[in-house]
Amino acid sequence: MDIIDRYVALWNEPDPHRRREAVRELWARDAVHVLQPPAELRAVAAGLGFDRPVLEARGHEALERRVTRAYEEFVAPGAFAFRARGDGERLRDVVKFRWEMVPTAGGDVAGVGLEVLLLDPDGRIAADYQFIEQP
Repeated sequence: MDIIDRYVALWNEPDPHRRREAVRELWARDAVHVLQPPAELRAVAAGLGFDRPVLEARGHEALERRVTRAYEEFVAPGAFAFRARGDGERLRDVVKFRWEMVPTAGGDVAGVGLEVLLLDPDGRIAADYQFIEQP
């Protein structure tokens, strides 16, 4: 599915200009990316009295920072790459798929996520819900 391929490719994109353009092509101007934090972060938040912590990036600039941060941490050092698992489905304006973070040198999958995208009438992402799962 084209939107899944473009979405995953964005997280691996080394060129900042291309990343910026891809963010603007994939997401609507006021789109939101909502991340359910990994279990460790949820546990820390619960210890601080937060019931259901979520992380959110809204709008193109925040989305670009989010993607760039993930790229710089995981992909740029050459340790990992992101790829789709090939289980994507679309039902009207909702797309869901799983992705994985894999070591570039080979080995076991290091991270897995479930992505649920709500598309606007133009086919761009209006809301992006990300759930980090166990590999």
